[in-house]
Amino acid sequence: MTRIERLSQSVVNKIAAGEVIERPASVVKELLENAIDAGATRIDVAIEQGGSQLVRIADNGHGITAEQLPLAVASHATSKIRQADDLFHVETLGFRGEALASIAEISQFVIRSRAHDQMEGAQLEVAGGVVGEVIPCGGTPGTVIEVRNLFFNTPVRRKFLRGVQTEMGHITEALTRIALAHDEVHFTLRHNERSLIDLPAGDWRSRITTLLGHDIGEVLLPVESVEGPIKLRGYVADPSLSRSHNRMQYVFLNGRFIRDRSILHAITESYRGLMMVGRYPVAFLRLTIPADAVDVNVHPTKLEVRFVDSGSIYGQLLATIRSRFLTTDLTARVRPEAMGSTMEAARPSEHVAGVGGGGEPARQIRLDLPHPPPTPLPLPTPSAMREFVAAAAPAGSPAATPEPGGETRWASPTAESYGGSGALQIHNRYLVTECDEGVVVVDQHALHERILYEELRERVLKGSVESQRLLVPETVTLSPAEAACVLEHQDLLAQMGIEVQSFGGDTILVSSYPAMLANLGPCELLNQLANHLLIDHKAPERRDLLDEMLHTVACKAAIKAGDRLAPEEVAALLQRRHLVQDAHHCPHGRPTALIFTREELDRRFKRTGPS
Repeated sequence: MTRIERLSQSVVNKIAAGEVIERPASVVKELLENAIDAGATRIDVAIEQGGSQLVRIADNGHGITAEQLPLAVASHATSKIRQADDLFHVETLGFRGEALASIAEISQFVIRSRAHDQMEGAQLEVAGGVVGEVIPCGGTPGTVIEVRNLFFNTPVRRKFLRGVQTEMGHITEALTRIALAHDEVHFTLRHNERSLIDLPAGDWRSRITTLLGHDIGEVLLPVESVEGPIKLRGYVADPSLSRSHNRMQYVFLNGRFIRDRSILHAITESYRGLMMVGRYPVAFLRLTIPADAVDVNVHPTKLEVRFVDSGSIYGQLLATIRSRFLTTDLTARVRPEAMGSTMEAARPSEHVAGVGGGGEPARQIRLDLPHPPPTPLPLPTPSAMREFVAAAAPAGSPAATPEPGGETRWASPTAESYGGSGALQIHNRYLVTECDEGVVVVDQHALHERILYEELRERVLKGSVESQRLLVPETVTLSPAEAACVLEHQDLLAQMGIEVQSFGGDTILVSSYPAMLANLGPCELLNQLANHLLIDHKAPERRDLLDEMLHTVACKAAIKAGDRLAPEEVAALLQRRHLVQDAHHCPHGRPTALIFTREELDRRFKRTGPS
């Protein structure tokens, strides 16, 4: 039987280093946080060979006295807390008292510091955990720390370091996170004597633009809310700007960068229906809450936190971002540099105007939080567009007849909605009209899909989906897994007016069906819904599942690209646009319209004057 023995302090420090110091970027993060806590207003970072050779960080903080230097590199020695209760009131970035000891254990470490009220500074060297003597030195007030030959005595960890460019990428990201949280501090970054970043203290939005590019800075929308002690402010990008990952979602809690699954989910949820599946939004958010309402002592890296009331924070974040979207014209505008390549949205206006959606008061869209429809109108279907026209168009509204040849399709009632004089259908898929800004090109399928989705959702929430009982119930044969899944979700299907029951084996009997889908066979729809239900092996949330099913139904029922519309049908579709809340995007996140401004058209046609 082996003996139980106490580990040496050196081994303890190496174990701690394994948790805290993963790569040179970890060193940069820990030392930057210490400099911020020390009240620094300028921090200079110098790197050599991606940090494996040297990490040097100099700050103008309050400094450390000579007698305190040995404690600074001792394990679990800190100036941030004094007793256990302080862990529940942490207001600094660091508090564990293990970062410097861990770093000094696995590097050749030098710290030089001078307090502002001292005439000279002091220096201390630590080589692989072996602490030297404190000696006097010169220098300006503040602290300079040099970390050389990181992992020199832990070759296994050093072997896992990547190339210089990869490590510099991680270092730049570590500095970016700190710099975005503290725009009051001047940061610089140099690599191999070459300047990479110089960020004077200043405006937060300007710092975001400098670090992450003008394409992001130009499409940011400010958000802000206060609910009790919880303050939220920041910027979210127009939905037209997205990424294939969520690494561009920066959330700061009391000045600390965090990664919280609940908060990230709230950000993504606020973009529901405004962004394509598989894309992630861009956001920069600052949360300020009382220190005793959050536990930051969860993991040594301090990226994870636990909230006392995460639900209220989730709700506030979701409602704040969604309200901003509901009061903003998110219709995509063609940027000059995008002409001839890709279509992107220019910086969005911060009010509802033009074709943006009617200027109704901001309302949070949640499938489980119903809101009254603007007008109780019947649902249009591809085969019943005449009924749609009758319901949507005012009595006696004019609609011009086609031009000779039957290809030009104008309809004047759109002038009221768009400020123009009519609409033209081209290629049986796009509707072209004018607005105050210029020319609007509408995707007829995407727009109709959005209208149907919102109206169907209203009816589902109110339990008033028009359903008709089939004279002869229809049988649908599915795979065993699909049949079981459909029967498992009978109640959800019933909410949408689809009544199903088992008919034995893998056959499903459909006895009732939504009236709006009279021309869409139950077999096709049920097969598609069953496939969706089986996409995820885990049980989906009821609200998410119902929402996706509504997407499917709306898409199937909407007019298609290639469907030829009569002039009055074009007019009715466009006139209905301003009655839905998110008319600028279809439920799957595609834009329903593009605006070509007069200025851009003039530039493209080389018109330089008013004539």
